[in-house]
Amino acid sequence: QAQLVESGGGSVHAGGSLRLSCVASRRIFRDNTMAWYRQVAGKVRELVASITSGGSTDYVDFVKGRFTISRDNAKNTVWLQMTSLKPDDTAVYYCNAVHPQISTYVVGSWGQGTQVTVSS
Repeated sequence: QAQLVESGGGSVHAGGSLRLSCVASRRIFRDNTMAWYRQVAGKVRELVASITSGGSTDYVDFVKGRFTISRDNAKNTVWLQMTSLKPDDTAVYYCNAVHPQISTYVVGSWGQGTQVTVSS
């Protein structure tokens, strides 16, 4: 059984919107901070946004004001609402739980991710 299942990606034009969803196993979700990451082919996976179990959020500069992360603790689900998409947002998007002691580590095995493609 997959621990992390991402969905919602697709192809949009610049300026468009997408809403990504991630369902996690209870073991991973629990009280952990959840985060969205993205990876462009040939590049290192990077953190995009995170949300604590209490709902505090944090974003990297290049998505601030455009992306919104949210979660439902009862459903073990985290979302990423993406608006004003740019071609540079093109990537495979993944979710995972941030390791509670080592923030650069994650808790679960990576899922398949969901492809987001933004055309100009």
